Amino acid sequence: MKYVGTELDLFQHAHNWKRYWATTVQPFIKGRVLDVGCGLGTNADHVWNKEVTSYTFLEPDANLLEQVPQHVQAGSMASSEKILGTTTNVAGRNFDTLLYIDVIEHIADPLAELHRASGLLAVGGYVVVVVPAFQILYSPFDRAIGHYRRYNKAMLREHLPSALQIERLRYLDSVGFLLSLGNRFLLRKAAPTIGQIMFWDERIIPISKVIDPLTGFSFGRSLIAVLRRS
Repeated sequence: MKYVGTELDLFQHAHNWKRYWATTVQPFIKGRVLDVGCGLGTNADHVWNKEVTSYTFLEPDANLLEQVPQHVQAGSMASSEKILGTTTNVAGRNFDTLLYIDVIEHIADPLAELHRASGLLAVGGYVVVVVPAFQILYSPFDRAIGHYRRYNKAMLREHLPSALQIERLRYLDSVGFLLSLGNRFLLRKAAPTIGQIMFWDERIIPISKVIDPLTGFSFGRSLIAVLRRS
C-alpha cells in the first residue's frame, strides 16, 4: 500500500510541535509501544522514555517503513521492530501503548479501527490519538493527503468503542488554529511551504504553549486524546 500524502517530509521538521504534543501525553506512554501508521518513524524520538520496554513501527507503505532507521536516533531503535502492514497484521499480540499520530483521519471506518486497537491493548493500557481539529479548517490540502475528516471532541467520542474510556481530551495550538482559519478563508493556499512550516513551528508553537492553558485548551489546530482500556 502506497501512502498518498506528501506532508511527511514537511512536518518531520516540526520539532517544537512534536515535543509539545509528546510532552502532553508522555505520562501515558509505557511498556510495549505500537506506533500505528508510523510513517517515517519521526515520532519515536519524542515519545521514547525510560518506561518504554519495546517499540514496534507499524506501517503499510513499504517505502516509508524502509526509511525509518534514517529518521530515528539509535536510542529509539533499541528493542524495536518494523512490521509492514496494519493492525490486522498484529492480531493476537498485546501492547501497553498504541499511538495513532495523525492517522485516524486517514481511515474510512475509525470505529472499526479503534475496536481492533482495543483488542490489542493490555488491560489498563493506553491509546494515544492526535488528529487535526475542526471541520471548518478542512481544505484542499486535507483532501489531497487523504484526510476523510477533521475532528472535534463530539466526533471523536462517536468513534470510540465501549472498551476505551477517555483519560484526557484537549485541543492544542490555539494560535495555529487562528492562522489556519485565516489561510482557509483569506489566503486560500492549497498547501504549506517548508518556510511556512518552519515559521509555524519556531514562532507560533511557543506562543500556543503559553496561550493554550489560558484558553482551557478549548480550541486548537489539533485534538489530543488519551484513551484507556478498562
